[in-house]
Amino acid sequence: MRKRTEKVGDLLRSELARIIRHEVRDPRVGLATVARVELSGDLSYAEVRISVLGDDETRTASIATLCRAKGFIRTCLARSVRLRTVPELRFTLDRGAEHSQRISDILENLYGDVEGS
Repeated sequence: MRKRTEKVGDLLRSELARIIRHEVRDPRVGLATVARVELSGDLSYAEVRISVLGDDETRTASIATLCRAKGFIRTCLARSVRLRTVPELRFTLDRGAEHSQRISDILENLYGDVEGS
């Protein structure tokens, strides 16, 4: 069963990325990227992790816009994928890139301190 959820998650991730890029025509979405999709075991819920470039205000506005448009996005998804039921979508902000940058900055500072000694 795990393999099926992974396959469906990958399919949903690519289709959601296409829909957000081409179908959602709201400028508040900005530079949103679908980082990953985590499905419930019964495929009825999908947590969509979105990465957004910009400041906190831009990120919050993008997630709020996607949450308001989730009915439209789900309808587009139902037209493009062949699933018995399309999962209910929950959009959350993915802070993975931000976390990676912070770790990179810490390592750079640490490496610079060791090199300067």
